[in-house]
Amino acid sequence: MFKKLDILDEKDKRLRIVSKEVTFPISKEYKNLIQRAIDHLTYSQIEEYEKKYNLRPGMGLAFPQLGINERIIIIVNEVDDGIFENYVVINPKIVSNSAEMVAVEAGEGCLSVNREVPGQVLRYARVTVEGFDEDGNKIRVRAREDLSVAFQHEIDHLNGILFFDRIDPNKRFYSDIEIRLI
Repeated sequence: MFKKLDILDEKDKRLRIVSKEVTFPISKEYKNLIQRAIDHLTYSQIEEYEKKYNLRPGMGLAFPQLGINERIIIIVNEVDDGIFENYVVINPKIVSNSAEMVAVEAGEGCLSVNREVPGQVLRYARVTVEGFDEDGNKIRVRAREDLSVAFQHEIDHLNGILFFDRIDPNKRFYSDIEIRLI
């Protein structure tokens, strides 16, 4: 049976702590929590379940948002209507990035931020992320556009950074000419 996750609110000081590296093997409890996060994110992107369980749509989640300051991120990316790709990366690091920058046109959101925040965050259009899967195997993910933004957003959580920290207070929005918007 599906049980909604308790996600910390932006006011919780635990979201500002730099998370520690995970050691392997990870516990059965963590593996169960990862699966619950995948279910939560998947259901939040399917309108029927979003309404049924009163979920806010979300694509990614980091363990600090669950009150656990360890370096684990989960991203559920809808690649086609009702078709999802799941990414679980433990101890993720961005090892390369494009020079090209993008921003989400409407601005980013966050499951820990329960309010509208006006502004756009400049992010790399493409990143390569290295880390480990749940079994401790080294993995490498190349991400572009929305997926790249999601990886950068979730990795920020591991470093105690919320997306609105990256909004330039002197220039909250960018024109199409200044940046390629997604």
